[in-house]
Amino acid sequence: MVARSDKTSDESIRGDLLVARRGQAYFSRKLNELSDDELALPSCLPGWTRRHVIAHVGLNARALTHLTEWAASGIETPMYGHPGEREADIELASTLPAQALRNLSDHAAIHLNVEWRDLEPESWNSLVRTGQGRVVPASETVWMRTREVWIHSVDLGNGASFSDFPDEMLDRLLLDVFAAWERRRANEGLGVFTLAPTDRDYRLGDGSGTAVTGTAAQLAAWATGRGVLIDVPDAPRWL
Repeated sequence: MVARSDKTSDESIRGDLLVARRGQAYFSRKLNELSDDELALPSCLPGWTRRHVIAHVGLNARALTHLTEWAASGIETPMYGHPGEREADIELASTLPAQALRNLSDHAAIHLNVEWRDLEPESWNSLVRTGQGRVVPASETVWMRTREVWIHSVDLGNGASFSDFPDEMLDRLLLDVFAAWERRRANEGLGVFTLAPTDRDYRLGDGSGTAVTGTAAQLAAWATGRGVLIDVPDAPRWL
């Protein structure tokens, strides 16, 4: 039997899907390295165990599947049914038996991947609404998932590192975080930063404010609140 492949021929989307799928494989590998008993230990996120992180990542796949189905059918299917559903579902799912929690992670990721694979080329431009109310093309769901699986692999706290991330992931992540700060600076009084990765030939910012240097991986960890740099204040909130 010939394996089914993505319907889209857009090379940009195909490249993004590859990074997202590599991230899912990386998250799954780090999860599978943990014993069932270790799932209950604290994660790197304050107040969350590893169980919470796993539940969140699995349920995020389900929520993004809703958006992909919306794009495919034209029938509005929100990420979440009502305010507070996301948090309540994470708390509930975090109490599942270990194997059921692992199954949630695996099966939800497979379902999302199938929906991406079968999405018609023109439907990638269909507009959907995120849980934060942003209206974006369906293609944005790929980046939304990419962030989740790569970053939360680190949050499991069993050896995953930003230095393992693909270069294109780190570069886009830095740009994403920096752009979010720029949008919120005036309203929230955020400080001014210039990010200068020592292993890249670009910088983000005009050179004013606090200069932050380090490898792209070090800067990404710091910018997302998962790393500390010497003589540099904590990064502003990202999301």
